[in-house]
Amino acid sequence: MRDHQSAAASFDYLHTAQADLHGSLEALNACVECCDRHVGSDAIALYCETQDGRASQYSFEHLQAQAARFGNFLREQGVQPGDRVAGLLPRTVELMVVILGTWRVGAVYQPLFTAFGPKAIEQRLGCSGARWIVTDRLNRSKLDDVSPCPTVLLVDAHAEHAHDLDFWSQVQRQSTDCEPLLQPASAPFLLMCTSGTTGPAKPLEVPLAAILAFKGYMRDAIGLRADDRFWNLADPGWAYGLYYAVTGPLACGHATLFFDGPFSVESTCRVIAKYAITNLAGSPTAYRLLIAAEQQFADGVRGHLRAVSSAGEPLNPQVIRWFADNLGVVIHDHYGQTEVGMVLCNHHGLQHSVREGSAGYAVPGYRVVVLDPAQRELSPGQPGILAIDRERSPLCWFGGYFGMKTKAFVGRYYLSGDVVELNDDGSIAFVGRDDDVITTSGYRVGPFDVESALIEHPAVIEAAVVGKPDPQRTELIKAFVVLNSQQPPSPELAEALRLHVRHRLAAHAYPREIEFVEQLPKTPSGKLQRFILRNQEIAKQRAVDA
Repeated sequence: MRDHQSAAASFDYLHTAQADLHGSLEALNACVECCDRHVGSDAIALYCETQDGRASQYSFEHLQAQAARFGNFLREQGVQPGDRVAGLLPRTVELMVVILGTWRVGAVYQPLFTAFGPKAIEQRLGCSGARWIVTDRLNRSKLDDVSPCPTVLLVDAHAEHAHDLDFWSQVQRQSTDCEPLLQPASAPFLLMCTSGTTGPAKPLEVPLAAILAFKGYMRDAIGLRADDRFWNLADPGWAYGLYYAVTGPLACGHATLFFDGPFSVESTCRVIAKYAITNLAGSPTAYRLLIAAEQQFADGVRGHLRAVSSAGEPLNPQVIRWFADNLGVVIHDHYGQTEVGMVLCNHHGLQHSVREGSAGYAVPGYRVVVLDPAQRELSPGQPGILAIDRERSPLCWFGGYFGMKTKAFVGRYYLSGDVVELNDDGSIAFVGRDDDVITTSGYRVGPFDVESALIEHPAVIEAAVVGKPDPQRTELIKAFVVLNSQQPPSPELAEALRLHVRHRLAAHAYPREIEFVEQLPKTPSGKLQRFILRNQEIAKQRAVDA
């Protein structure tokens, strides 16, 4: 295994591009990188599993032919390089065909999560100006309230709307001879919107150059091996799924897996066992739900998993310990954003020390630093804003938000908005979002540590912590707690949880108020939206003051 320090020090962008790309930085096509270059054997590119257990698999050769047909259809319709094509589809082969076919003709693919309602869809289509949208019968009705609505292709039924087109009948009449359009690495191939963790979603273009970064993450952080069976639980309607369940593994010539069904402990165990999954990626929310089932999950997957990765929010120490104690498996925390991909990781494929609670080390090709409010780089032990030094991060591909000013660019740095601390070993520990950090009695408290302590209590399934306005302390710490089904809420339990956190953390870092709730506000991708809870508390305080 390579050493992280030497891998980072010796990183050479031009050499990496020459080694990792079939094309070049001047002439590149995402469909070629993720499909065509791997044709020539019977290698499987995609495994599909339905909710009721029906399975299918598709080779790179099959996907190439279908992508070429869809690409020819787009060209026939006048779609030009740079035009946007949106997909509102579940995890099926049609989704993969739409993505690859869009890329083949130099168009830009826009993902739309299937849990979105009409307003969210309309807002994102308005950002992109997509000319075409491919969807299925279950999601078609959402487009009735979208204005203006692009031309619709329907994948699983004859068109019921006068202007809709039947996807497969249009695709199958096309030729499989479709010359891929080669473009410079700066050309966009994805149009993404941020997840809305702290506010409205913002659009951004992802250039072809990002494929290099996605491959590096798969190799070094995920630790993907040729003999692995890989499954990323994330939906391709979001960045982590599209970057690392589609683009990354396929660019590596590795099969990926689509499970078209709701998340559950039973289905997760069944799929891991059926496909002999050895390398798993997902979110802390998913892992917390899995380990809540304890023996059912442990018995269902024990002996299968080699490497497990977590992304989306900081990983709770309780989850790390559970995987080690019950499965003998190392689960590593990874940090990233829609804007930059994954940039800070505990790497499965590189040797380095691992500190519990640390987000890890910069991915080779990035320089990640901690800044004070004056954009001065901080030494270990001082909290500040996590930033990417763009001048010394050749893999950093983010060029700014589409059609709007990017306030996160300050000089040579991209400011993530997350508060972190540099450790003396060079790793970086996550504290919280800049606007999530709580100031109480002169102390700055990150919500993540308090949430982690709460989740360690056996009565607690999930928790979200915010600062509530307080005239004496500036803010007091308030926790919103979801209990397991066997545990009724009570004042006695609230006090027990307060004492538990006070003992676990510090006298100033425990929640003085606890509210038991049925569920927490989250983005559709599962990220906590603490700002909603914080705004509720601010509104309540204003009402009292009035």
